[in-house]
Amino acid sequence: MSRIKNIARPFFHTSRRLLAKLWLQSHGKATVIGVTGSYGKTNTVAAIEAVLSQKFKALTTDINLDTTFNIPITILKLTNQEKLILEYGVDRVGEMNRHLSLAKPKIAVVTGISPVHADKAHLGSLENIIKEKAKLVKAVPKDGFAVLNYEIPEVRRMGDDCKGKVFFYGFDKNRVSVWANRIKLTATGLEFNLHYKDQMIKARTSLIGTAFVENCLAAAAVGILSNMDISLIARGLESLKPMEGRMSIEQGPKGTVILNDSRRANPASAIAGLQALDEYPAKRKIAVIGEMGELGEWEEKGHRQVGAEVGLVKPNYLIAVGPVTKYIVTEAEKNMKRGTVIWVNDVFEAAGVLSSLVKSGDLIYLKGSLLKHLERIPLIMEGKQVDPDEVAFKRYEVYR
Repeated sequence: MSRIKNIARPFFHTSRRLLAKLWLQSHGKATVIGVTGSYGKTNTVAAIEAVLSQKFKALTTDINLDTTFNIPITILKLTNQEKLILEYGVDRVGEMNRHLSLAKPKIAVVTGISPVHADKAHLGSLENIIKEKAKLVKAVPKDGFAVLNYEIPEVRRMGDDCKGKVFFYGFDKNRVSVWANRIKLTATGLEFNLHYKDQMIKARTSLIGTAFVENCLAAAAVGILSNMDISLIARGLESLKPMEGRMSIEQGPKGTVILNDSRRANPASAIAGLQALDEYPAKRKIAVIGEMGELGEWEEKGHRQVGAEVGLVKPNYLIAVGPVTKYIVTEAEKNMKRGTVIWVNDVFEAAGVLSSLVKSGDLIYLKGSLLKHLERIPLIMEGKQVDPDEVAFKRYEVYR
């Protein structure tokens, strides 16, 4: 039976891809919006959907499915939607070509570049990451648009190879089309001024962390290119809610609050998360940071960069989880008080240390790669049973 399944699965997937391609061709009025980047893709897709849904019928990829299956499955859900928002995730050379063979974007969005999947088992280098993601921009037709993050030089340069028009977003009003200033993080979310040409509106969202402003700007750019009024765009951004495990605020054990950012981890997102931790109001702050996977030759440098940021933020305590995080510890100790930087081997040791440290009102920041499952730590602190493997085979439903 298993042999039959192994033969049938590739055939079924190939057939589904072919059907999806034909199905999309039969829905020619749907505008395809493609989003890629090393980080921020999922939140940007959600932000674009929130904005466009104020005026159009929109369909997006499922956040819980791998892109390989996600894109054809999503296409096959198309009915009368006017906007199809697809997340183009890639972790191997040539994978973007497979995605583009099904759906080429009218609007391509690139969020940022970081050495995620730079190890030999995946894309192999930062150069390959850039080349693979740039394919999305090159696929834009002459009457299409590339929406690019001006703040990231590698992304900015992708505009040189775009056949369509380039639309930059960022913070330098003299160099971008849509920008933000007067950014403020509160206990309930973000506030900032959103600008386009001579128009300005006060935008609000419940997302936690100033890094999310870039996601909002990307969504605003797509809204502008879709002929939406800036007030409608702001209304869409205000409807955004944090996703679980992506800078979501949750109730923690012993009267603590958890800033849960444990769904994904790379140097750029970890640094952004630490900056949010620094800005968020709390009596005491404890950063719990696990290993970042699939960095390849960037493994030491990436972890040291995060450690240096910890030293700048100076939380009351840092708990570093896993062997590779010793690089984080080395850098953080240069600027933090003796005894406030603690290295542990696994989540069980981390839970024990946290239990002895935390007080009611503390803010705990959880950050680590998905397969390390740092969200197990508060469960262990509460005496609940969790998978003892360092790499667990399921995600845990926290605080449900």
